[in-house]
Amino acid sequence: MYTELSLCIDGRFIPAGPGRLSEPVTNPATGAVLDELPHATVDELDEAVAAAARAFPGWAATSPFERSAILRRAAGILRERVDAVAAVMTLEQGKPIAESKGELIHAIELIEWLAEEGRRTYGRVVPSRSPGTLEHLVLREPVGVCAAFTPWNFPALTPVRKLGAALAAGCTVILKASEETPGCAVEIVRTLHDAGLPAGCAQLVFGVPSAVSERLIAAPQVRKISFTGSTPVGEHLMALAARGAKRTTMELGGNAPVIVFSDADYTKALATLSAGKFRNAGQVCVSPARFFVHESLHDRFVADVAAHARALRLGDGLDPATQMGPLANARRVEAMEAFVADAERGGARIVAGGKRQGNNGMFFEPTVIAANAPDIRLFQDECFGPILPVMPFSTVEEAIELANGTAAGLAGYAFTQGIEHRQVATHRLRVGMVGINTLAISAPETPFGGVGESGFGSEGGSEGLDAYLQTKLASISA
Repeated sequence: MYTELSLCIDGRFIPAGPGRLSEPVTNPATGAVLDELPHATVDELDEAVAAAARAFPGWAATSPFERSAILRRAAGILRERVDAVAAVMTLEQGKPIAESKGELIHAIELIEWLAEEGRRTYGRVVPSRSPGTLEHLVLREPVGVCAAFTPWNFPALTPVRKLGAALAAGCTVILKASEETPGCAVEIVRTLHDAGLPAGCAQLVFGVPSAVSERLIAAPQVRKISFTGSTPVGEHLMALAARGAKRTTMELGGNAPVIVFSDADYTKALATLSAGKFRNAGQVCVSPARFFVHESLHDRFVADVAAHARALRLGDGLDPATQMGPLANARRVEAMEAFVADAERGGARIVAGGKRQGNNGMFFEPTVIAANAPDIRLFQDECFGPILPVMPFSTVEEAIELANGTAAGLAGYAFTQGIEHRQVATHRLRVGMVGINTLAISAPETPFGGVGESGFGSEGGSEGLDAYLQTKLASISA
């Protein structure tokens, strides 16, 4: 049911074997070893860069129409393989099978959208001050070889955001996907080659993350870096890229505030937030993380959301009845325990959950915490797990100040039926994406990205394609 793990270098798929450094990939629900993941050697990393550099001129010169056709074929093949690849995702990452299928459908739709948008990388003509003797053409050209780094929480969608945009723009890519959830990336890269992508256009490597990133970013042929992950790692990669003046896109940590105003549609807010918070066990960069609920609704909200949390069914994601799967690894379980302990020390009240469930697998109870202490870690640091902290507020100014009280600025949400509150949240939340009465802020045709310590640049939408294009001015004299 799982897949054979491998590297992909210059069109060759290279599995683990005798004498090669590798590491086990495990199922977080059971601890069982799924397969051995090969690590790329230094020579193979250099070969991947060289292959991408060789392939770039031909791929860049391929017509946008033909590049689009290959990507659309890949989307069609992946759509045929949804059930199999969704099982791979659930086995290695833990999310319920329905969520895995939903992520894959989103990824496929993103490939399809980028395939079409790649045909529209238009330049423009700038009117000349000397008509007839001089004209100005603004051209959009692929930036070159790209190195892309993706995390474990969305093992299909995040690689597709980078691969699809880069290839649609005419770039070649070296993808370093997560060593903890590599199977989906292997399947996606295999699908691209099955669709006719030329060798060298998409490489896939694994290894010790710091060693791989430092080697790839230092390569002079690599001209663009795209990273999704934590703020500290992103800052380190930016420093490496700066040595070669290389373009970067950084989608870094989030800590999304939620404001539930007094005039919210309470039933809708409760249903939306209860379901959305525990999606992927809270391991979502745009997951609602810090809940600020008007004092008139606060106690009722805490009681109702806690009842929802207690009722959630935890289990192996392959079981269709499972509503929340395990955390991805032991580090996340330990982090949740630390957040709960810090909250208790700060005087918070554990209303539901709060501890690991069972001794087999990485399960942590859906947790609701009532607190009136903005300095506890849950209101300062990204939790990235199934803990829902709630704090009351009394005035709009207080709510905005609390919501903007961290350096992160990826996503933010507000629930209200009033135009004034809607305007306040839309314009005063210091984030890259705002959802008003919805958590559905990610679509193939919309930009995805943050501000502040959540990074810069966008993926998705036409902005996501722009990240892989550079501008050239041609001034032509008669």
